[in-house]
Amino acid sequence: MAGTYRGRTAALVAAITGFAVLSGGGPAHPAVPAEHGGPPAAAPPPASAAPAVLQPAVQQGTEGEPTTAGVQAALGGLTTDRALAALSFAVVDGGTGKLLLGGNETAPATPASTTKVATSVAALGLLPQTTRLTTKVVRGAAPDEIVLVGAGDPTLTGLNQDQVRIGGSPVDADSAPASMPDLARQTAASLKAAGLTTVHLGYDTSLFTGSPFHPFNDGTDLGPMSALMVDEGRITATDDVDAPGRVADPTAQAVAEFTRLLAAQGVKVADQPKEEQAPVGAAVLGQVQSPTIVRLIERALTNSDNTLAEAIGRQVALASHQPAGYEGAGAATTAELARLGVPIQGVQLFDGSGMNPGNTIPAAVLADLVALAASPDHPQLRPVLTGMPIGGFTGTLRSRYTAAEGTADGAGIVRAKTGSLSGVSTLAGTVVDADGRLLAFALMSKGFDDAGAAHAAMDRIVVKLAACGCH
Repeated sequence: MAGTYRGRTAALVAAITGFAVLSGGGPAHPAVPAEHGGPPAAAPPPASAAPAVLQPAVQQGTEGEPTTAGVQAALGGLTTDRALAALSFAVVDGGTGKLLLGGNETAPATPASTTKVATSVAALGLLPQTTRLTTKVVRGAAPDEIVLVGAGDPTLTGLNQDQVRIGGSPVDADSAPASMPDLARQTAASLKAAGLTTVHLGYDTSLFTGSPFHPFNDGTDLGPMSALMVDEGRITATDDVDAPGRVADPTAQAVAEFTRLLAAQGVKVADQPKEEQAPVGAAVLGQVQSPTIVRLIERALTNSDNTLAEAIGRQVALASHQPAGYEGAGAATTAELARLGVPIQGVQLFDGSGMNPGNTIPAAVLADLVALAASPDHPQLRPVLTGMPIGGFTGTLRSRYTAAEGTADGAGIVRAKTGSLSGVSTLAGTVVDADGRLLAFALMSKGFDDAGAAHAAMDRIVVKLAACGCH
């Protein structure tokens, strides 16, 4: 039944919700002597007193268990706010998976970028968390031929690590993208060791299939896809904005950049590079790896990165033996959700990013996906939650949950994935209520006149859930 996962216990790790300190009857610090007439120092706890312990902020068991009546009382008429126009919504108990409250929750609805939640759940269900995408250069058919082989990693960068910014922040060792300059250095060293300083270059993009162009490609939020890209096909590699300009041919851009970097290492590419498949079992001259699939998913969710989400969707397709294109990614994701036990009635996906307005996910299913990611039965899905933006602080929620819209109480508390298309706004994520219970929610609005007003109305609903004593 939609909205229910039997046998689940309520829990969530500290990385998501934080910990509460319980003193167990004694102070958490050693007693400090009083100075200058201050209050006397507290007596040390008796030897039999329980030491301070850390307990999860999310409560377990039946105490404070949320109820439909409690949620309904907390939300009042907020779900009928005119700013939301037509709203589908679902609120789910993160501990039991039970649907607590909904409205039009089983009807297919346009998910927009919350599609990335489904794509991410499917990827983490299929792929080991240590999975990395390996871009490599191998020997070609002739001794002076080499082939640059695309691994479907759009984050491969031509920048030095200290130049890379993701969402305005520098990268660390875990989040740093694979380096094309490093790949060129490795390749040049291998070629020079073999006495070669002039080569013929081929490039292999055969990992992906179908048209590179999304049916609703706009050249900024999403450009053409290729198994061989550099800096996500941005016209300017350092353009770290939500919707940068994209090149029309990302493969040609990547090949040109690699050619330039080889030349800087003293290796010349003769003639025009040509597309070809790498020989089977060819010797590797150099290779670089992406961050783990976990880090890629977190990056895609936090920043609502459409290009990266489409690349992850293609990895889902490849793992499912489906064509690695837009529709193959959607079909493979749907199949994996069904395998995980998610009710998929009303789910129809045509891409991995949510740019396609033909995608449909009912609100109850979207909330179920979030609750499933919080379940201790599926710890491999936890990066779906850790990747979600934090209200008022990170990613696409950085400018929301503010005093100006009267929702500042959600800042630092709400974790949710946003979604926006013309006339569509969605929000799906988690919040811990006043009783310490985890709630998963999905809000899906369509047909509004003012996107900002719709966002604010959604945020007010989530803030009420956070303040709710919903038992």
